[in-house]
Amino acid sequence: MIRHVPLAATVCFALATPLPGAAAEAYPSKPVRMIVAVPPGGPADILARLVGPQLGVTLGQTVVIDNRPGANGNIAYEMAARAVPDGYTFVLAAAGVVINPSLYREIRYDPLRDFAAITHGISVPNILIVHPSVAANSVSELVALAKSRPGKLAFASAGNGTTGHLALELFKQRAGIDVVHVPYKGGGPALTEVVAGQVQALFSLALAATQQVKAGKVRALAITSGKRSAVALGLPTVAELGFPGYEVVGWFGWLAPAKTPREIVSRLNSEIVKALNMPEVRERLLSQSSEPVGNSPKEFGAFVKSESEKWAAVIKRGNIRME
Repeated sequence: MIRHVPLAATVCFALATPLPGAAAEAYPSKPVRMIVAVPPGGPADILARLVGPQLGVTLGQTVVIDNRPGANGNIAYEMAARAVPDGYTFVLAAAGVVINPSLYREIRYDPLRDFAAITHGISVPNILIVHPSVAANSVSELVALAKSRPGKLAFASAGNGTTGHLALELFKQRAGIDVVHVPYKGGGPALTEVVAGQVQALFSLALAATQQVKAGKVRALAITSGKRSAVALGLPTVAELGFPGYEVVGWFGWLAPAKTPREIVSRLNSEIVKALNMPEVRERLLSQSSEPVGNSPKEFGAFVKSESEKWAAVIKRGNIRME
């Protein structure tokens, strides 16, 4: 988002800002802090602890991993948005950073105005699974079944506002079906209930779902990413099965406070992307059904903007709110 700044303010900012060369030479001169919006464990924390040490080596300073879970990530995002924009604090954000402003009535940050994009870290696809008792072996059969029994099929989710919940909401809107949403406190309990046959279907994280599919405890119908993925059993995408443009992925990427000097953002981008491309890092991420990305600040910024607009529309149409 472009902000128009008065000329006088621009002059003052220019006088107060070190020359690009000086800033690049001086940075970093002390440890840097990577805020992580989730508790230890899970894809984001694994990503942070894989990239953090490598980043510390190339920066020549310790990278402190600071887990700040709570309020669906809002605690971490507000903290990062208000940090001094000097490159010593940045955040590994989840998709919730752009989803939450449309879900909650009071959010004290703006995902487009208050952050500078660094790079997209990983994408984590969901898999649409059903219990073996469900009379549907394809997405089209599932849609037909739902239409024949409006308000009867139950879909679990890892909780209100999660990517699995929004994958379901977008699917409902695109397919024109009426199903019951049953939110749980986490993906584990949701998957357990589908395996037990207490609910019929779920958009589950690929890693967890793949294990149950291989065990024959659930049936996989499609993947929610925009293209087929090696981390998801070679499944077809929902998009190619009659819903063009359908794409939902959990994602994690790095954001710095707005006004962080461009040279520092560029340095962080370069070093993080370098770490993501290390064979051992890529191998570990892929083993967790996470697809490494690593792109430019401009590309990630455009992605963040498109995700914000997309989910704002879906949430408004679905009349989804969280207090």
